Amino acid sequence: MLHTLMHSPWQCDIETLLRMLNPEDDLLLLQDGVLGALAGSAMLERLLSAPATLWVLLEDVEARGLSAQISAKVSSLDYTGFVALTAKHQQQITW
Repeated sequence: MLHTLMHSPWQCDIETLLRMLNPEDDLLLLQDGVLGALAGSAMLERLLSAPATLWVLLEDVEARGLSAQISAKVSSLDYTGFVALTAKHQQQITW
């Protein structure tokens, strides 16, 4: 399943999101969700410890001026990569 976090992780039900993640899932941080990828944050460590693969949408990071603050532990992708993730997963959930 593809999980897309579009809101700040501090403004959503992050506990439920983390419980629903499985090893075959992808979690994409986009819009204000990119705040979850800030280097050194406790939220980033929680997201990285989840079983899913963590991604951040590069365009949304750049639009918020956060390129220098995003952790190198998180893989970034562009809209083409986003489309590839949606093609990979039949099911998607938006948080």
